[in-house]
Amino acid sequence: MTGGRAALAGMAIKGAPLRVRFQPKLTAWRGRLLESDERGQPVHAASFIRRRLIVLDAELRKRPRELERILAHELSHFAWMRLGNAVRRGWEDVLAREMSRGARGELGWSAELRKEKLAPEDWRRRTRRWREYACESFSDTVAWLRVERRAHDEFTLAARFRVMRKRWFAAHLGGRTIPI
Repeated sequence: MTGGRAALAGMAIKGAPLRVRFQPKLTAWRGRLLESDERGQPVHAASFIRRRLIVLDAELRKRPRELERILAHELSHFAWMRLGNAVRRGWEDVLAREMSRGARGELGWSAELRKEKLAPEDWRRRTRRWREYACESFSDTVAWLRVERRAHDEFTLAARFRVMRKRWFAAHLGGRTIPI
């Protein structure tokens, strides 16, 4: 799994080992991950932080570049939990600036779906909905930076906001090992 190894570069695994499992036809339904079930929304993957487990849809094995992007996204959920409040708030500040400037789109559908459901009071009050969006946006941005792919159907954020995000990562996380 060459793409998966590349996604691990720059992230240190500390603590209990991470497990990665492939399962067929994943869907999310009522807060649960299902396999080979018609119910729910199709998903590429899910992370279970406390269990140190990532579950990936088996179809991703046939698409190594997409597997690398999705795995980088899932790994970044583990990193997000270890960044510390100041760094996470700094990322939220980037997103709040984007929102105040009318930024539309995202760097992945998981963040974009959450962004579309936000109300102005969510980012001003730092609601749970806002914090979940911030985490997904961080993870989608990590995946975008990792794969260095210019075009993808899910990359809908304007170039000027991508540049801002890239600068933030370079300034706050560049050269730093992020434990997962």
